[in-house]
Amino acid sequence: MQDRNTLIEDNVRLVHSCCKRFVGRGIEYEDIFQVGCLGLVKAADGFDESRGLCFSTYAVPNIIGEIKRMFRDTGAVKVSRTIKELSLKVQREKELAEKMGEEPTVIMLAERLSVTPEEVVEAIDASRRVLSLTYEGEDGTIELELPVENHENDICSRLLIDEAISRLNWQEQQIIRLRYFDEKTQTQTADILGISQVQVSRKEKRALERLRVYMG
Repeated sequence: MQDRNTLIEDNVRLVHSCCKRFVGRGIEYEDIFQVGCLGLVKAADGFDESRGLCFSTYAVPNIIGEIKRMFRDTGAVKVSRTIKELSLKVQREKELAEKMGEEPTVIMLAERLSVTPEEVVEAIDASRRVLSLTYEGEDGTIELELPVENHENDICSRLLIDEAISRLNWQEQQIIRLRYFDEKTQTQTADILGISQVQVSRKEKRALERLRVYMG
């Protein structure tokens, strides 16, 4: 097993990946990164290799947990105006697609709105984060915040998947992204990459096996 310091140094990229999900929510990136590093250190201290988990699988929830704790403690739950506006556009586009009998995917929404899939996910997440209700009570104006679905597990899963995919070779990465993110068939993937459908099938199977190993 790697020693503690090496384990931390080799996985700083995980902290950056986690921190990017919280940009524009009211706290400076440097502060988010420092707290994320604290989560990484705690993960390194508590990691037990004998449990059979990859370190990244164990570390990401620890890193995100520390960051979310900071946001809860400071009350900084702001969402940028850009994300708020995109959230409304995404909602309108979804409603329009559904009226036309379509089942809109993240990729489809991103293409129609000329943004990245990650921005669409962030916009959808922002629209579900908190529902505020304000009413006049005996003690004046009272605001209630109703908790909504928590996407922490979704974020953890996406980060772990991204981390695992980054460890594949270039061609395997392209096959996985085309097949499972862009929803291309094996034949379409073969045409894009200039290889045969049989090669795509073989390489896809091998890539999926490697991903299972990387994700513990």
